Order: sequence, then structure tokens, then C-alpha cells
Amino acid sequence: MANRLTYFLSILFLFYSVEMVHLQAQVTLEKQGEEWKILVDGKPFEIKGATFGYDRYTENYDTYFKELHYLGVNTIRTWATGENTQLLLDAADKHGIKIMMGIWMRHGRPGMEDDDSFNYLNDEEGKQDMYENAINTVKQFKDHPAVLTWGIGNEVYLNTATDEEKEAYSKFLEKVCSEIKTIDKNHPITSVEAWTFGLDWWEKHVPSLDIYGLNSYGAGAGFLAEELKKRNIDKPYIITEFGVTGEWDIKEETNGIKKEPTDKQKYEAIAEGYKNWISNKSACLGVYVFHYASGDKFIAPWLFTHFKGKKRPQYWAIREAYTGNKPENKVPEINAFSIPDEKKNSGTWIPVKLDVSDPENEELHFEFYYNQRTGSRKRRDQMLPLTFRGDYSKGFEIQLPKVDGAIKVYAVVNDSYGNAGIASGTTLVSDEEASKRKFLVPKVSLPFYVYQDGNDLPYAPSGYMGNYKKLSVDAKSTEDVHSGKTSIKITYDAIEGWYGVAFMDPANDWGDILGGYDITGAKTFSFWAKSSESNVEATVGFGLIDKDKPFPDSSKESLKIVIGKKWKKYTIKLKKTDLSCIRTGFALFSSTDGFAHDIYIDDIVFE
Repeated sequence: MANRLTYFLSILFLFYSVEMVHLQAQVTLEKQGEEWKILVDGKPFEIKGATFGYDRYTENYDTYFKELHYLGVNTIRTWATGENTQLLLDAADKHGIKIMMGIWMRHGRPGMEDDDSFNYLNDEEGKQDMYENAINTVKQFKDHPAVLTWGIGNEVYLNTATDEEKEAYSKFLEKVCSEIKTIDKNHPITSVEAWTFGLDWWEKHVPSLDIYGLNSYGAGAGFLAEELKKRNIDKPYIITEFGVTGEWDIKEETNGIKKEPTDKQKYEAIAEGYKNWISNKSACLGVYVFHYASGDKFIAPWLFTHFKGKKRPQYWAIREAYTGNKPENKVPEINAFSIPDEKKNSGTWIPVKLDVSDPENEELHFEFYYNQRTGSRKRRDQMLPLTFRGDYSKGFEIQLPKVDGAIKVYAVVNDSYGNAGIASGTTLVSDEEASKRKFLVPKVSLPFYVYQDGNDLPYAPSGYMGNYKKLSVDAKSTEDVHSGKTSIKITYDAIEGWYGVAFMDPANDWGDILGGYDITGAKTFSFWAKSSESNVEATVGFGLIDKDKPFPDSSKESLKIVIGKKWKKYTIKLKKTDLSCIRTGFALFSSTDGFAHDIYIDDIVFE
């Protein structure tokens, strides 16, 4: 009996060992002549990828991955890990899709993607935090079969000011990558940079990198192989972001606004560009097209696969590039779109010239939006609806919005299949009141929630003050809520001292970058609060940045309160308060006298 049990356990152990080996896919690199290949479990794997922008919507993962499979996508790229990473990996593996696992490295100055200003020369504590996050991420996910490569950092060199700082970052990057190599022998390591800005630094300081990740848009992608050859670099590369030429590279302007490529150009950049600039390069392992996502901001019509849930030419172009199949249903074609190019007063109605065709002759629906390319980043990103009248047969008119300066106008044509064709043009608007605005930030609609269930926070809880090492903020706490599913939990784990926390826009900025929102029209500011202890004194309000900074809060308001163990609403009435630029949407200061405590905040709103 003992021999049988021993035999059974041996077989069981062998079974699980085989299963573990099977589960942990091995990814290697191989060079045959001049051609580099990436192999997954010994089989060639051509990277036909897309960057992934739906990570928050876990309930729809199956739908997204089925759609990606339909488009011919076999791998996605992320920029960082988060609370949904395990679910994302599991869903990807279920559908046979691999992931380039992003590990975020902070930028050395505010740049294209993030308002940050990290000091790689002096901030040893911050570097240690990033190092530990990277190593812990690799340890946690290295055995998952969906992992293809590690992607460490994104465009850090582009967003770091001096050579001295870039060298410091390079040496730190090598420390991270070399340690990853000791932990994980089964996955190559990539770092990602815009164009070729990282090549010389990587070659000199980061030998542990296996693959170079290069973000390149438009025809420039076709020159990357030549750029590596010039530097005598014998390593493979992946084009880690790709699409039609971006705004940053466009030269042609009208009214100071860059001319956006047409839908036809966006389609051809991907469908034809993949064949001409990417798949025929011997050192190129493949590409991640930017960006499988939906949005309603400036970038969405230009580079996303979906606009407000509707399919764009980029969607169908990915499918043709990776499978050779033409669109099942073509996007409506806007053959001509124009508006008068002369300055008019706000409120004026102006005619629209529009010529549209749809190959399937479906019923079409029309919308018009505008965007301004001035002011804060969030203002520049906004696409706001325009009031319009008329119809396609008789002609449309749009009403100019209450703004001053050049605007970009979009015509959006939706068909019944779920496609959206988009064209754009520009015109000039004059408005005396708007011209006097000191800080150009986005105007919000009321009620405006600073906090409501922890999603899409307009302000980031990034301003920590006082004894901040004993302070933590959970913006998605489910422990105790006033309404909805989450609240803010502020924990002060000390028996003495004071602390403060501010919700700010931009994050990590104390008045050096333009940010915030125009909340003009609000009559009250209110929030709900409670504490784990009785009689916790606090000063709570909004507005924190003083006028000695280039970009201050336009007003400051606060209220001294005593927080108890039951939820209570607190309100500040706003009379003649200048709300034209509120960049600190919420701030709380408190202290302790012998006990640690938690404070819960919910439903922060301007009304």
C-alpha cells in the first residue's frame, strides 16, 4: 500500500511539474543571418500588437479580447501594472493573446504623458520605490503564461532635461534590468523611448536590455532600422507605438492649429505602413499600433480605434494589416468639409459645407464638436459639442461657442453599423469677455464632483504635507461610504504632529504648471465626512496655491470643523468667489493629540 501511495504521489508531482512548465511560457530571441526573431516555447512569434486602453473595464475583457482576436492582434502593450493586472493577464491568456508588461518609470520633467518632475540625481527614496515596484511586479507575474516581455519605462529620456539626469536614469535602469534578469530567465527585457532618443544611452549604460522599444509614428517608422545600423547596434527592436503622423510632427497649420490627417491617411498609415515600414525589416520583431481604446478627447479622432464607442478607420486598418481582410463595413467617407475662415463673434451662425458618401448607403447621423489648442492640457484635450441646425440635404449651420481665438471644428458622421467618419477644419471666434480670462482652463458643467465613487478623479491626491510619512490616502476605500461604492479614506498613523493632503491638478505640481478648472457659477461647495474617532478637528476646503506662484488658485475657501463618528454634510457658501481657476479641488489639514485616526470623505461637489 505504501509503495502504491508513493508511486501515486510521484505521478501526481510529475503531472503538476509538467503543468507548471507548460503554464510558464518561455520567450527567447534568435538571430538567423540578418533576421531577428522572437520565439514563444520555441515557435516564431511575429508581434502583431495594439496598445491597450480598456484596462479599467474588467467586466468587458472577454468582449475586448474577442475583438482583438478578430482584428488579428496577438499581443497587447500596457504602460504599468495596477489592481486589474491579474484579471487582464488571465483574460488575455484565455484568448491566446500575450502582453508586453509595462513597468512605469517616472519622468524627469513634465512631458507628453504625465505632469511629473522626478529627480534621478537626488531622489534616492523615490528610485528605491520604483526599483521595489519593478522587482515585485516581475516576481508576482513572471510565471504567468500571458507574459511576453517586460517593458520598463516609457519616453523617460524625452521627458528628462539634462544629460546628467539622463545618465543617472540610465544607470538606475540598468540596476533594475540586471536584477530582473536574475529573477526571470524566461522573458526578455525591453525599454521604451520616443524615436531614437534612448539608443545611445542604452548602448552605453544599459547592457541588460534585450530589445529596444521605439515609439514612432508615420513614415519615420521605416527609418528605424537604418538608424540602428548607423550606430552599429546589433539588437532587435519593436515599434512600441505606431500610427499616423502625430500632431507633434505636423508642420502645416491654419490659424495656428496643426492640420490633422484625413481618415483615408489614417487608414493607409497603418494598413500600408505595416507592410512598407515594419514587417519587411529584418531587425524589427513587430509593432504595437496605438491605440485600442475609445475616447471623446482630442487624441481619440486622431489615433484611437474608437470615438465615443464608434469604430474608426484605425480599427479596420489594423485588421487589414494583420489579416489581409478589408473592412466588413466601411466608415462613412467625408469627401469635403469646410467652414468660413474669417473671424466672427461668438453666437454667430455659420454655414457648413459637407460632402459625405457611405458605400453601404446606410442612414447617417451627424454631430459637430470644437476644440481649442490653447491653455492647460485638459483644456487643450476637450472636445465640446457645438449647437447646430439643418440637415444634410438642405445644409447645416453651427453656432460659434462663447470663446475667444482659433477653434478646431469637427464634423462626425455615424452610420448604422457603428462606424464614425470624422473631418476637421478651423475658424476664428471673437468674444470680449472670454478674451479677458487670465488662465485658460476647461470650463466644467455643474454639478462638478471633485469626488464621486473614486472614478475619473479630476484632481489627484498628490499634495502631502506635514508628517506625510505617516499619512496614507485610499481614494477607493470600500470600508465606510456615504453613497455609492467607495469613499476617500485618510489614515494618519501617528500619535503626534500635523498633516495635510490636497487633491490637485496637475498632480505633483505646486503652481508651476497651468492646471485646474473653471467652476464659475457654483453657489456651494460641500462634502460629507466622518472619522474613526470622536471630535477630530480639521480645516477643510479648496484652494491652496498662493499668488506668489505663476499659476495660483483663483480663490481659497476653508471651514474649521469637528468630525465625529457619524456621516455629516458640511457646506461652504460661495458668494462672489472667483472660481475661474481652481487647481486645488479639495484640501484637508488635521493633527493628533495622542491617537492615530482615520477620516472618511465622500461626495465632494461644487453646485
